[in-house]
Amino acid sequence: MSDEISNQRNRFPVEVRRSARRRRTVSVDLRDGVAVVSIPATFTRRQEQQWVERMVAKLHAKSVRPAESESALTVRAAELSTRYLAGKGLPDSIRWVTNQNSRWGSATPVARAIRLSHKLQGMPEWVVDYVILHEMAHLIEPSHNSRFWALLKAYPHTETAKAFLQGAAFAADHGLSGR
Repeated sequence: MSDEISNQRNRFPVEVRRSARRRRTVSVDLRDGVAVVSIPATFTRRQEQQWVERMVAKLHAKSVRPAESESALTVRAAELSTRYLAGKGLPDSIRWVTNQNSRWGSATPVARAIRLSHKLQGMPEWVVDYVILHEMAHLIEPSHNSRFWALLKAYPHTETAKAFLQGAAFAADHGLSGR
């Protein structure tokens, strides 16, 4: 093992999971302080080593980049609520989470809580704003009915942000990268 990988592994404990269902995609998630790197079962040890190094470096780069704090998210939500929702839909709490891998965000109307997937970090602000507004709209109207979508009409980037997120999900599901 190279010194570089040793250094990478010292930043996070690493667990490699091989999957017979994976064909080409590689992913990394931080779970309870452990970098879990999921790879296809068919990868050689050398491919595993290369991908672990690459993915742990990517995870480390994300972790050293300061995430918007909960208080900053609260301010951002308040500004969006005032501008697009007539001051309604304010959450009691809004925070980043790392355990949402199939949703961009979620809302719990009873607790007035919003959780945003860490995968949104680094996306354009107008996309993150859309997800925040979408979840705040759920605090007003839990269903995806016409009343819900009417709440989001004022936001000028709704359709573009939805398309952007669909493209990002497609790319992630198919192992595509912009690099």
